[in-house]
Amino acid sequence: MTTSLRVAIQMDPIETINIDGDSTFALMLEAQARGHKLWHYHVRDLALRGGRVSAWARPITLRREYGNHFTFGAEVELDLGRDNDVVLMRQDPPFDMGYITATHILEHIHPKTLVVNDPAQVRNAPEKLFVTHFPDLMPATLVTADRRRIVAFRAEHGDIIVKPLFGNGGAGVFHLRADDPNMNALVELFAERSREPLMIQQYLPAVREGDKRIILVDGVAMGGINRVPAVGEARSNMHVGGRPEPTKLTEREREICARIGPELKARGMIFVGIDVIGGYLTEINVTSPTGLQELARFDGVFLERAIWDAIEAKRR
Repeated sequence: MTTSLRVAIQMDPIETINIDGDSTFALMLEAQARGHKLWHYHVRDLALRGGRVSAWARPITLRREYGNHFTFGAEVELDLGRDNDVVLMRQDPPFDMGYITATHILEHIHPKTLVVNDPAQVRNAPEKLFVTHFPDLMPATLVTADRRRIVAFRAEHGDIIVKPLFGNGGAGVFHLRADDPNMNALVELFAERSREPLMIQQYLPAVREGDKRIILVDGVAMGGINRVPAVGEARSNMHVGGRPEPTKLTEREREICARIGPELKARGMIFVGIDVIGGYLTEINVTSPTGLQELARFDGVFLERAIWDAIEAKRR
């Protein structure tokens, strides 16, 4: 029998989540069903003093009931290194300096307190940069802020996708056709807003058939969903109207997972979601991957169970 664990969840406000789609909610319900004790806190309530990491946190009880999906207990100052067994780092990007600072703070307690995913490895594996270590699995890709290189890349590949390196949920992602006159203005706009380079990728027409989200647990591919863009939309993210549908993994997709899986496991990445379009790997999502509830509805596969099996095994 598994020993009850004390679990703190670092996430965005639970008041606003969609209980039918939020993967963190599914993870919390499964933990609660296993008898683990749960605390909820916001990243802004995290503190580091004298090597001690703490957070203002509240014990929480959950239920799948619309408009009444949680109950908080009294707020306490929780010592995450001394009084806790597991921290789920589940706040959404953007992967900004606030996010990076949180990984530095949580690194003080990991692995004595198991942080999922490993905070140092999350910091070292931004979704749109970590993937570039597997160039043969990707579409043609350029990372730069240099307009001349972007112009040359579009001349070579025609239609391109332009996106910020550290965005999320499809925000700021543009599909530019070969003759689109707005490219220079768009690059200038990005340059005014940020000093970060852009990611430029060859446009894959196969995205019209869907952008597949594949979930890996401790380096092993466990299942996937297909996300189909809305009519007139180049982005398949469910945040912007992408439609989830059931799917099966192809031989090529299993090959991709077999290539990257051992590297994910070695880095302590327990819960990862990768994006594959037309047989090409486009992103490796390690911050707060989604897709658990959609996969459960389509295939009856509850990967939150596999994730907690992996967490409990590491704690033992």
